[in-house]
Amino acid sequence: MTARNIDLVYGGGKLGLMGIIADTILEGGGKAFGVIPETLVGIEAAHNGLSEQHIVTNMHERKAKMTDLTDAFVALPGGIGTLDELFEAWTWNALGYHAKPFALLNINGYWDPLVELVEKIAAEGFMSRTRQKQLIVSDTIDDVLDQLTEACKTATKGITL
Repeated sequence: MTARNIDLVYGGGKLGLMGIIADTILEGGGKAFGVIPETLVGIEAAHNGLSEQHIVTNMHERKAKMTDLTDAFVALPGGIGTLDELFEAWTWNALGYHAKPFALLNINGYWDPLVELVEKIAAEGFMSRTRQKQLIVSDTIDDVLDQLTEACKTATKGITL
């Protein structure tokens, strides 16, 4: 991301995979922006070395602020919080709240079951094929970033991981 001059927008913690990614981007000269609810500052150990750390009152404000700060979304392998953020970004896109693209970084086929479920949802008529095709899926970060860059030709903000 730093080689492409793409900033990071994420949940603002210093622990785990996202803390490592934030540190790596910062060490590489990039910018990392965190958005963390005040109730999680202690629990998630808020990262104090970010370019900017936004402390909000709740998870709804967190997702809204992250959406405001970013041009695109990438879901890395993760759990229920990752799914929540992905589906809210997709839903807000469908409702016209934003037109920002979103992608799955499908490392080692992690997201294959979800991709199959989305296919079933579309095949059963609960989602249009156009909406289904909005979901970018790739197993390499370079390809994901290439596709997102193409999708946001005028991107000036970061990408949310």
